Amino acid sequence: MCGIAGIWPAHQTDSPAILSRMLASIAHRGPDGSGVADLGAGAPVFGHRRLAIVDLSEAGRQPMDSASGRLTIVLNGEIYNHAALRQELQAGTGRPVAWRGHSDTETLVEAIEHWGLAGALDRCIGMYAIAVWDRSTRQLSLARDRFGEKPLYWSQTRNGLVFGSELKALMASGWLDLQVSRDAVAALLRHNNIPGPGSVFEGVHKLEPGHLLVLDAPGATPAPRAYWSVHEAWRRGRAEPFRGSDDEAVGALESELQRVLRDQMQADVPLGAFLSGGVDSSTVVAVMQSLSSRQIRTFTIGFPVQGYNEAEAAKAVARHLGTDHTELYLSPGDALRVIEQLPAMYCEPFADSSQIPTYLVSNMARHHVTVALSGDAGDEVFAGYNRYLFGPDMLRRIRAWPRALRTGAAGLVDAFAPSTWDTLGRRFGGLLDANARFADLGDKLGKVGRALRAHDEDELYESLISQWPQPSRVVPGGSAPVPVPHWQELGLASLDPVERMMVRDATGYLPDDILTKVDRASMAVSLEARAPYLDHRLYEFAARLPMHLKIREGRTKWLLRQVLHRHVPRELIDRPKVGFGIPIEHWLRGELRDWAEALLSPQALSRTGVFDTAVVRSAWHEHLSGRANRQHRLWCVLMFQAWHQHWIEGRAWQRPEGA
Repeated sequence: MCGIAGIWPAHQTDSPAILSRMLASIAHRGPDGSGVADLGAGAPVFGHRRLAIVDLSEAGRQPMDSASGRLTIVLNGEIYNHAALRQELQAGTGRPVAWRGHSDTETLVEAIEHWGLAGALDRCIGMYAIAVWDRSTRQLSLARDRFGEKPLYWSQTRNGLVFGSELKALMASGWLDLQVSRDAVAALLRHNNIPGPGSVFEGVHKLEPGHLLVLDAPGATPAPRAYWSVHEAWRRGRAEPFRGSDDEAVGALESELQRVLRDQMQADVPLGAFLSGGVDSSTVVAVMQSLSSRQIRTFTIGFPVQGYNEAEAAKAVARHLGTDHTELYLSPGDALRVIEQLPAMYCEPFADSSQIPTYLVSNMARHHVTVALSGDAGDEVFAGYNRYLFGPDMLRRIRAWPRALRTGAAGLVDAFAPSTWDTLGRRFGGLLDANARFADLGDKLGKVGRALRAHDEDELYESLISQWPQPSRVVPGGSAPVPVPHWQELGLASLDPVERMMVRDATGYLPDDILTKVDRASMAVSLEARAPYLDHRLYEFAARLPMHLKIREGRTKWLLRQVLHRHVPRELIDRPKVGFGIPIEHWLRGELRDWAEALLSPQALSRTGVFDTAVVRSAWHEHLSGRANRQHRLWCVLMFQAWHQHWIEGRAWQRPEGA
């Protein structure tokens, strides 16, 4: 786990000084050392910041050459099956490989030389962003892991090609023209994030998950190509569906999880796990503990606010499993102090407010371990989101309603403030089955109101994922349409509505929100976060499963729950789903009000020059009055405003003289 950066100058330049600035900007990703390799005249310059996880010796330093000297590589990430790849290389080359150490980077560069880049990546199990220079072909290759756990930005500028693990590294080069994309800002308001392959700046790209890019020259313009895709995993799943019994499915899933976790529990540094007490993280920890002869270190944080605290549930699970558990209860002040760090941490605007507790639990864990496994992506892999449970069924039911009745029902939902619905939910929630209760009922009913107006499943999905339903009204001149997959062309026309939402989440929400949040929050404190559910073998297994093994009798993640119930009593787990969030709604009316008002003032909005001031101010007043809960919409605007103030108005990137 590290940070990488590089340039491929189009003309003579002061490369060492540029790489020094770029690496300094991402020093938090690799506090254990740095390295630069100037690969010669007309070639790139590679830089690397090291967080030593496997092979802590000098033999693990990067940039690293292959044994023959043909290839040079920089790697950010982990190749979990590198030991098996070494054995395969030994057998396949027909000669002993003179290994210098036992790092996964050395394994990878030799694998690329032997099998080629695509062949090596096809064999790799892990998370990674890599750059490889081939001296024989004079080609630069960039590649990103299958799901996008590790980030990789790149841009072709007037000075040449520049790439790096974070956008701040590209800014530090001084090569970018920092023109904010209005479409990107509109997308931020819709999604909480800026979806790839674009970025907040025109002309700066994210390499998409499961893609590689091969360049013959710094000014070349080839299209990235996919070497693996979620769509292909589902096509294969449809061609070879799982046909076993329920018991066979439970056993097969537990075996898959054991195989994955044996790989991901390998490290030469202390290792632990995040534990929220929910299904996903509890299953990871339960299987980890079953495989370990020592207590697994687990970590959770709590907020002393009703509806936002899962620390007690996590403690109960940890006690039952016998883990070495650490918890920390945080005051509002602890979380509020993090907000000031967010613009520097997320160097393009990012507005999922669970970024705050994610940073806080990462920071706590880093005092004890260097690697932490998480339950991220369990929802995308095993159908855990509430929208999978209620969305398609709701659409099927309301299609039978006359249009006027649907509009009237939506109006009824909108007639009451979200806070009123929240009060009713707390008062009468005890009359409902536990699985039908929701935290933050008012906000969820707001989405139901928008869903009632949907004409088809694509409009339904758009309504469920959108924060500002019409972001172009807020960002004049900006456009943020939600692309609809061509299911027939993809060979996935047979997927049902829930499966289609799962595919769209795995290709959009997962890399652009969940994985972005975790990478930046964990790497800000030099902690490696691993996501076992994103082992592609496990994902491909899950894609083969029929829907009744994922959602059954009103319960999401049915199969995953059955594995967990082998280790943890049902009563510790079966409770209403609670997101990993913080009470932003209340803080914006209280502790954060002055901070927010300063960023949302007409003067501040005018300086930014992106938003329709009247629309934003109206949403702010609605929220302050309690007539509506606009926390998510406002957080999008606030995170852009804070980012702009830090990076653009404050010129935190500091363009060098003459650049």
